[in-house]
Amino acid sequence: MRTLQQKVDQASVFLHCTFPEPRVNYRQRGTAAGSARLHDWEIRLNPVLLIENQQAFIDEVIPHELAHLLVYHQFGKVAPHGKEWRYIMETVFKVPANRTHQFSVRSVLMQSVCSKTFVYCCHCQQHELSIRQHNKVLRGKSCYVCRQCGERLTFLNPSSL
Repeated sequence: MRTLQQKVDQASVFLHCTFPEPRVNYRQRGTAAGSARLHDWEIRLNPVLLIENQQAFIDEVIPHELAHLLVYHQFGKVAPHGKEWRYIMETVFKVPANRTHQFSVRSVLMQSVCSKTFVYCCHCQQHELSIRQHNKVLRGKSCYVCRQCGERLTFLNPSSL
């Protein structure tokens, strides 16, 4: 939380605009480290990956998700990892603009299998599908598409990692 407030203050000074500290919750699931809920001014963090990668969360994930909120506030709806987001990451926060994390996701994938959800991925993120949705895919009755990038979701099989 201290890092989050420091980053908010850093952005406020750099951009000459006062930003409130976003709400943080620890309900992000699946293999995503975090996500930004733009309209709610909220950051969701994955508690399992946070515990396993504490310093990387402080150094990378917090600025990454905060940058999404700041970009939305400053520029409106733009590409999620576009030039505006890269600008905030690299120029304001002085953090490499990595779109995805490199954390081991084995523990969260095993949790997903045990809790009857299945991890699918597209070009831009991971998605959790219920056992009902997964079974529809297996039977060829449905295919799912990412709402952000429009790519068809593919199953990320934990046994192939």
